[in-house]
Formats: sequence, structure tokens, C-alpha cells
Amino acid sequence: VYDVTKFLEDHPGGDEVLLSATGKDASDDFEDVGHSSSARAMMDEFYVGDVDTSTIPTKTKYTPPKQSHYEQDKTSDFVIKLLQFLVPLLILGLAFGVRFYTKSPA
Repeated sequence: VYDVTKFLEDHPGGDEVLLSATGKDASDDFEDVGHSSSARAMMDEFYVGDVDTSTIPTKTKYTPPKQSHYEQDKTSDFVIKLLQFLVPLLILGLAFGVRFYTKSPA
């Protein structure tokens, strides 16, 4: 555990980087950045102690509540499919009719 409160204003990456890692194991975050050897040496100055792993609560797996299966009305499903077929056919028919009947005789 490290207390870097005194280092917040001096951190080259800004205080947001340190604040985003509070309350969790930030070891991977620290290693991913690729800190210099001088940065690693500074860690000794901020070291507070080790975490007692027996006090860490275990995570329980989330199980979503069971929901009843919703069955859609078969009639409305049929009507929707029929309209999906008929509406484009009607538009095509109207377009053909307008073109055919408004054509000027040659």
C-alpha cells in the first residue's frame, strides 16, 4: 500500500492518473507505463504497508433475476409480416401507375 497524497501535484502524468488508481491494486497500471528506475526508487518514500488479504471480501457472482418468457401474439406477428410485404408492393404499384398514366402520348 502506498500513500502518494504528497506526490499528487508533482506527478508528471497529472493527479488524475493517481486518483484513477485509488482503492484498488494498481500494480499492473504502474508496470504498464514503464516507469524509470528513479520512479521505482521513489516508491520506498510512499510505502505504508501491506494489505491483509484475509480482510478482503470475496466477490459473489451476480445472477440476474428470472423473468417470465414474453410470448408475442401470433396474429400481430402475421399482420406485421404481411404489411412488410404489401407496403413496398403498393408503393411500387403506385409508382408504376403514375408513370404509365401521366406519360404524354408520342
